[in-house]
Amino acid sequence: MKKRLTWIITLLSILLALVACGEKEEIKKEVIRPIRSMKVAELEPFAGRVFPGMATATQIANMSFRVAGSVDRIPVNIGDDVKKGDLLARLDPKDYQVELNFAKAQQRKAVSGLELAESEYARVDRIFKKDPGAVSKSMVDVRKAQLDTARAQIASAKAAVERAKDSLRYTYLKAPYDGVVVEQFVEQFEDVKAKDPVIRVLDTRSIEFTVQVPETLMEHIDMIRAEGAYVMFDTHPDVEVPARVKEVGKEASKTTRTYPVTLIMDQPEGFKILPGMAGRAKADKTAAAGISEEAGLVGFMIPITATFADDTGKTFVWVVNQDNMQVNKKEVVMIKVSEAGAMVSGLKVGETIATAGANLLIEGQQVRILE
Repeated sequence: MKKRLTWIITLLSILLALVACGEKEEIKKEVIRPIRSMKVAELEPFAGRVFPGMATATQIANMSFRVAGSVDRIPVNIGDDVKKGDLLARLDPKDYQVELNFAKAQQRKAVSGLELAESEYARVDRIFKKDPGAVSKSMVDVRKAQLDTARAQIASAKAAVERAKDSLRYTYLKAPYDGVVVEQFVEQFEDVKAKDPVIRVLDTRSIEFTVQVPETLMEHIDMIRAEGAYVMFDTHPDVEVPARVKEVGKEASKTTRTYPVTLIMDQPEGFKILPGMAGRAKADKTAAAGISEEAGLVGFMIPITATFADDTGKTFVWVVNQDNMQVNKKEVVMIKVSEAGAMVSGLKVGETIATAGANLLIEGQQVRILE
């Protein structure tokens, strides 16, 4: 009996030891939980909203000749920067030079005819006044009509010369503004008709950027017009390029219920904005603060994954105590949920909150912040 009792006591001791080891092992497993986190910062401009868009040139011109002919020269290439007045292309001017020479010859002939007509009219008019019987009145009228015809021929010849000069000048195609050549439609020695596109030139001194603004925010557009905006391009995401409102669409899209708003900006220093570059626009900070206040959107933008709710329906986040690296539950008020995240009130600038796995944490749990 004693042996049996001893055996039972020994067995219980072993079981208790195993349970104790298991509890220690479990405690060790739940000591520190790695988490991702963020520091609460001031609300981003325009209530945390950014609006994607694409850069376009302020002016786009398909340059063409106003006369027909054979392309004699194209001194520019695609991608070349050009200044206003630079030669883009030229037609063979020979035919138009011949036309001008002919028009000038006709003008000289008309001048000679006018001189003769003036002389004849003056002669018969003088004779008629001295001796009406020596020259008939009809003769005077004939000479007067010839003089009027000669004067009309002078005007016609002068117009022909000007037209020929214009045609010769139109064989030169010049840049209408500073810009960049982006496309060439014809090759050298190719015959072209008047108004056929030859060269496309973009004005890149200023750049436009069009975004789609929801109709719920359109009532605040005047504040952006007054204070301005900024555009960040994907190629240089850390550079904020100042922009201003150029144009506001008057009709909303039937599918998205957004209005097109066109911003315009000058080329920044350090890099060149090219048409087609993608980016994001946001309101100036002053305008954004005013819009947020008017719209009742004053709070902090955090990831939606940082929030969780309890049985009462209240919303909370986990705030990390930097002294002991433990998390504590803090209630927040949900203002708005959007693509940018959750806008909440109840936090302080500088607080560190867990941004993922909120439902897996417990009050006072030790955590380790992942880099």
